[in-house]
Amino acid sequence: MKLSFDQSLAGVLEPVFAIRTEDDLGVGDTQGVRQMIDWCHRHHLSVFQTLPINETGDDNSPYNAISSLAIEPITIAVSPKHVADLSPADFREIASPDLLSELRHGPVDYPRVKALKRALLNSAFENFIERQFKPATPRASEFRSFQMENAEWLSDYSLFRVLMELNGSQPAWDRWPPEHQGPRRARTWLLTLPQDRREELMRRQLHFMYVQWLAFSQWQAVKAYAEERKVYLMGDIPFGVGRYSADTWANRSIFDLDWSGGAPPEKVFDWDVFTKKWGQNWGVPNYRWDELRRHDFEWWRTRVTNLRKVFHLYRIDHVLGLFRIYSFPWPPERNAEFLPLSEEEAAAKTGGRLPGFKEFPDDTPEHKAFNQNQGETVLRVLQEASGDTTIIAEDLGVVPDYVPPTLQRLGIPGFRIPPLFREPDGSYSDPKQYPRLSLAQPATHDHAPLAAMWQEWWNHIDAGRNVEDNRRELLRFLEFAGLPAADPPREFTDELLEAFTRRVMESNSWLVIFQITDVFGMTARFNTPGSTSSANWSYRLPQTVKELDRDPTLHARTIRFSRLARLAGRKP
Repeated sequence: MKLSFDQSLAGVLEPVFAIRTEDDLGVGDTQGVRQMIDWCHRHHLSVFQTLPINETGDDNSPYNAISSLAIEPITIAVSPKHVADLSPADFREIASPDLLSELRHGPVDYPRVKALKRALLNSAFENFIERQFKPATPRASEFRSFQMENAEWLSDYSLFRVLMELNGSQPAWDRWPPEHQGPRRARTWLLTLPQDRREELMRRQLHFMYVQWLAFSQWQAVKAYAEERKVYLMGDIPFGVGRYSADTWANRSIFDLDWSGGAPPEKVFDWDVFTKKWGQNWGVPNYRWDELRRHDFEWWRTRVTNLRKVFHLYRIDHVLGLFRIYSFPWPPERNAEFLPLSEEEAAAKTGGRLPGFKEFPDDTPEHKAFNQNQGETVLRVLQEASGDTTIIAEDLGVVPDYVPPTLQRLGIPGFRIPPLFREPDGSYSDPKQYPRLSLAQPATHDHAPLAAMWQEWWNHIDAGRNVEDNRRELLRFLEFAGLPAADPPREFTDELLEAFTRRVMESNSWLVIFQITDVFGMTARFNTPGSTSSANWSYRLPQTVKELDRDPTLHARTIRFSRLARLAGRKP
């Protein structure tokens, strides 16, 4: 399904973890995605977008994965109906009704959900080995084909996961024993073990390969189902990878671990003094682009190949990092140490290095030309590797002047977030003047939903903080929505939501995406940047997918959203 920029489209964004169904195990899964595809089809919406689905660590952030190539196992629908090797008896024993009842309420309880799914997948794997793998059944042949097809990354990944288990389930490979700190060393070490121990660990490797086989099989089936329902499935590829990941462990030469990628200081981050002073330190290692280029960007090509297997289009998170990346000469765990220091004091601790853009700042024509060429080269590689899969570039932040024309020249849509795109007088830019090659979205997962943003302005006014500035923001919002800007209501009303939605739908952008929370006028957030709250990445809609159309208020807002999309010419 190759997308055409000639046809205007509309869709919704919902993270997989946030989807709630009657039969889930406390977190959204591939069956929930299927139900959301049905929901989109039923309401004449063309795109269902989700966040990255790569395997995460203990912080559960989809942007700090422990593998950029493997799929997160908790997205697998794990039941006898969906995993052929899991017996009903084993399922009933491991997933008791009381446990499921507890997990299905409230936000995602990651430790318990992950433990439950691990136990179920272990049981399924043992059955698979005895009943399929050893007798060499056709199902075992399918598994072996998957192993062969993904050999270039699967072997290293599965060995990394085994070593993680041996080291307290912690991915910080530089704290492991020396013999575990790289694939060659680890394989040599395996050969020194007694045969029974070596076979035990090899069987465990097979387990992690089996889990990935299930994950890719289910997601590929979901993509095919979306095609049947005439819905495009949209994914997300993070710019960076976790410092402690199977990627850095197995491909050390392509990462510069002396520098940590992030974003420049943002003075509006009142709740995060470090970000306000120094910037966001994401902890992702910088790339060694010269080394990647020497190997024809093979690692990036593999990432894209895995992604295109399961999605029709994907968003490149922080595409600006492909051109140049704001970098820190210390990892995030040392942020507190540097917070109170001056630049001179910080430089004294780092050998003279300070946070800044690498490879180069955009301070000279030569540096700008280098950065522009760097980003364009990588994007052309990604386009080549993507084939019919459509790329969208998240180009938000401190955007160099050469990035938008580069994206336009390559035919890659960028982003337009109405509250972020302003005229010199501070008013919102006219959405009818947005570039055709763009995705218009009121807010991403990192922003407050519309209703929450409105509420925050009023909260600041009530607290006496920047009263005139916040009142001005209320009036600008009303002006953009085409409503009288005289007396802003205290509540985020249905009239406000409808008017704002209409204006975004009528934009010139090829694609309009609303977060599911903005479709319904909800205030809940999926993530608050700069915070480490347990609420990040764990919020789930209170309703199951099927209940969305049974709730009169939510159903009415869905119908209205669909109607506004059609009136704006955004038809399936």
